[in-house]
Amino acid sequence: MTSLAGRSAPGNPTPTGADRPAGEVVVVSGVGAAARQRRAAAYDAFLAPLLPPRPGVALLAVGGLGRRQCAPHGDLDLVLLHAGVPGVDELAAAIWYPVWDAGLRLDHSVRTVAEALSVAQDDVKVALGLLDARLVAGDPALAEALIGTAADHWRRTAVRQLPHLREITTARWAAHGELAFLLEGDLKEAAGGLRDVGILRAIATAGITDALRPAVRAAHLRLLDVRDALHEQVGRRVDRLVAQERDGVAALLDLDDGDALLRRVAGDARTVSHALDDAFRAADRLRGGRSRAGHRPVRRPVARDVVEHDGELVLARTAIGARPDPSLSLRVAAAAATTRLPIARATCEWLAAYCPPLPTPWPADARAALFTLLGAGPGLVPAWETCDRYGLVDGWLPEWTRLRSLPQHNPVHRFTLDRHLVQTAYEASRHSRDVERPDLLLLGALLHDIGKGLPGDHSTVGGPVAEAVAARIGLPEPEVALIGTLVRLHLLLPDVATRRDLADPVTISGVAEAVGDPGVLDLLHALVRADAAATGPAAWSDWKGRLIAELVGRVRTALDTGALPAPPAPDPALLAEPLPVVHLTGDRVAVAAADRRGLLATVAGCLALHRLEVISADASAVDGRALVECRVQPRYGLAPDSVALSADLRRALVGDVSVIQRLRGRALAARGSGAAPRVVWHREAATDAVLLELRAADAAGLLYRVTSALDEAGAQVRAARISTLGGDVVDAFYLVGGWPDDATRGRLESAVLAAV
Repeated sequence: MTSLAGRSAPGNPTPTGADRPAGEVVVVSGVGAAARQRRAAAYDAFLAPLLPPRPGVALLAVGGLGRRQCAPHGDLDLVLLHAGVPGVDELAAAIWYPVWDAGLRLDHSVRTVAEALSVAQDDVKVALGLLDARLVAGDPALAEALIGTAADHWRRTAVRQLPHLREITTARWAAHGELAFLLEGDLKEAAGGLRDVGILRAIATAGITDALRPAVRAAHLRLLDVRDALHEQVGRRVDRLVAQERDGVAALLDLDDGDALLRRVAGDARTVSHALDDAFRAADRLRGGRSRAGHRPVRRPVARDVVEHDGELVLARTAIGARPDPSLSLRVAAAAATTRLPIARATCEWLAAYCPPLPTPWPADARAALFTLLGAGPGLVPAWETCDRYGLVDGWLPEWTRLRSLPQHNPVHRFTLDRHLVQTAYEASRHSRDVERPDLLLLGALLHDIGKGLPGDHSTVGGPVAEAVAARIGLPEPEVALIGTLVRLHLLLPDVATRRDLADPVTISGVAEAVGDPGVLDLLHALVRADAAATGPAAWSDWKGRLIAELVGRVRTALDTGALPAPPAPDPALLAEPLPVVHLTGDRVAVAAADRRGLLATVAGCLALHRLEVISADASAVDGRALVECRVQPRYGLAPDSVALSADLRRALVGDVSVIQRLRGRALAARGSGAAPRVVWHREAATDAVLLELRAADAAGLLYRVTSALDEAGAQVRAARISTLGGDVVDAFYLVGGWPDDATRGRLESAVLAAV
């Protein structure tokens, strides 16, 4: 027998009708509603003859086959329904085994009507499954007895069962995440996926609300198409849209590339999620109304032209006129965010249809409403998402069309670009009391990455775009310029703090000159923290926070007094104790040994042996002693054995051959493939050194390999700064001496790249 989940061989047409041998499954490939219908018809034609005519027995399809929405490699969900007839087990076996022999995945059950209804009463997921039940073969009256009764029972009990269903759904969302924001989301289980459409269908069946509106139906069909294409691309059942399959799936759907596919999936998932939130609220209102029989919802004013009605925000009657206020949609959004109440669907539709566009520049009411919205805290994100679903945000910011659902492929990012910007504004509201101009902080947070998706460095190209938005909003010229500065410099503090020597006066004077004002410095500091929090856990650490705070403190001193920091004095203990000296304190490793070249590489390798990542390293020579001080963190979260680490460091410092051999063996074993590394030189970034910056894929022992290569090539490293972002690193090495000639730079660069 031939599996339906397979593909037709080229030049070998699929047999149909009388030409098809009995008991063979038609192979139906293809993407789209028509292909799904053909697959369902082929399954029906295969299954129907397996049940001989017999009263009191019916074969029902549920799931995708019940809905006639069969994926190319989907499961069969079948129920053998009987009225207590004898020999039902043998009859079931006569159906199931041919299905298995055909190579089809099968989820099956054998039940009476009473048993099926009893299970549905105890398990809400079973109750939802029976809503899709469809007769394939057998006794129509028996099938109708179950299908009709199950639907009637669901309509009568849905309001009571939905809270439990919502708990189950919330747990599933927590496990699988939000499809709209995932680079590799599960099309079925993630929030906004196909399973959520099933819940919407059940709510609509219960008559609670018209959950399956045209936009939701269209989103559902497109998500089904994506799953079809994914099955066709992979050749088996799979629901997770992984990165390596995106371009192939996009081609099957006639989309430009994988990013276009991700954007379409994100938009459809948001449509489904928003509809389900709205449907659950409708069920809550219905349940609350039934518990308060005779209770009439109270209208409560919450803002100008905005009224709360039955837990939702609606327009006051006076706001609905022939010439609505252009700022009305923003004021409604601000009220929703501050009260954390949803905007009624009818209100959103009215605003989308009748609220006129904002003039340029914006009136003061609109500008004030935008800042209120951005500063509302937790209420910002749901209010913004609702307005975005109905196209209101495009009226405020035409640039949003380009940003919407734009994927960010760096794994440290947990959100699409548009959601990241809104999330950053929310995070920035936590720091509003730390700055003199919280309004500009909020706007800068919303616009800081507006240059992404445009050619060039997003900070540079985003500055003029952000300034144009600020001018359109109606900010005065100095504030427009300040918004542009925040966008252009929003990466300055983290880049310098993690990649440069903070004790070098050149570092501090360069940042002070770029920032120019303590107020701007405070805004940038708050923006950096908000940006990192919105990006994801991997974008921030206590050590990074301390580095940035230290940089901000030194730059503020330079801006206030003009004084630049003096180089830090060596640790007196490293100069006084007998050699070798090893100090391990928290995240600090400090050693001293007889002055010799290559000590930094030896220490870095020893730390790599003990699975410690070096964040920063400083090397110097004082009175015949070589000193190395490092800041470290465990690579895998577990601190090493300090006694073993100290012993290895002491042996390595005195040149123990066994430790050095272990270091070299580990370095060779750690080498692997990755993105092509790159070396960048900076001529005037330090007082007494030149800067060699390595951009490469992260790997254990990388610092040891590179510092060893530089030492063998004759370069002296006085400091190193290690910046890791996802799977990539930007490592900065301060090489003592003046600017090397072309030949020397080429030799050093070749040595570093060979080591990587």
